[in-house]
Amino acid sequence: MASPSSPGVQTYFERARRGLTAWWRYPAAGVLAVALWVALIAVLSFGAARMGWLSRDLAAQLMSPTHPVTFFLGAGATFGTLLLTFAVAVRLLQKKRFGDVAGAWRWRLFALGAGAWAAVALASSLVDYLVAPHAFSVTASPATGPLALAAVVGLGVQTLAEEWLFRGWITQGLLLATRRPLASAIISGLLFAALHIPNGWPQTANALVFGVVTALIAIRTGGIAFTLGAHLVNNLFGAVVVVSAGDVFKGAAGLLTERAVGGLQWVDVALAAAGLAAVMLLAWRVSAPPRPTP
Repeated sequence: MASPSSPGVQTYFERARRGLTAWWRYPAAGVLAVALWVALIAVLSFGAARMGWLSRDLAAQLMSPTHPVTFFLGAGATFGTLLLTFAVAVRLLQKKRFGDVAGAWRWRLFALGAGAWAAVALASSLVDYLVAPHAFSVTASPATGPLALAAVVGLGVQTLAEEWLFRGWITQGLLLATRRPLASAIISGLLFAALHIPNGWPQTANALVFGVVTALIAIRTGGIAFTLGAHLVNNLFGAVVVVSAGDVFKGAAGLLTERAVGGLQWVDVALAAAGLAAVMLLAWRVSAPPRPTP
């Protein structure tokens, strides 16, 4: 486990210290960001209503992945505006730039994170198929192509927003407060998991482990490049390749659909935890954290 004196932690900690970091500025920035976001959504909704673009059908499509283009682009717009307002609030109240929160960016780490999680997701699905082949069905259709394109755009924005907020801004603030990487990662993971409670307890448990491990990786590598790659592939895999009938993407015309039988959902949680351990080990071996700025 990285110690507060290791190069990766020092680099991440130095970025966290940029700007104004008094503890009260974090909740103040959060409140301002949400207020700006609500106001922005209200203005955009009013404009759309005046143009005649809002309807009950559109509202239903925004909530259902069976209308993939509307659903995923709507999710991208929602999280994109949230990311924008947080970036503005953090800049105004904390004098932090977007890159200060995102950390050191290296495409190599992004590709490694994406590739590592693709291997984990494929291996997990293969184990599920060997355990319960009858739980899988082919659901590819002409809608799968538009689904994939919309998912790349919408989930790309959503994932960036979640990583910037949780593995960036929130984890940085927690590291400044606790000076302990593990404690910061655990609290960050708990907050991330809390948002997944409506998706059920297996998804919440998976989000908890995922949130803790990715926060540790972000601290180790000095930024969100690796974790963004892994998180994006995780979301795209679940939305396009193997769609679970029990999660938020249910009903999407992915290549395959998996219907959880027995305790298969908890098997997936255990497999994901094992995969995350392997991914964290990979991140530790290949990250080569940059030296701290003098």
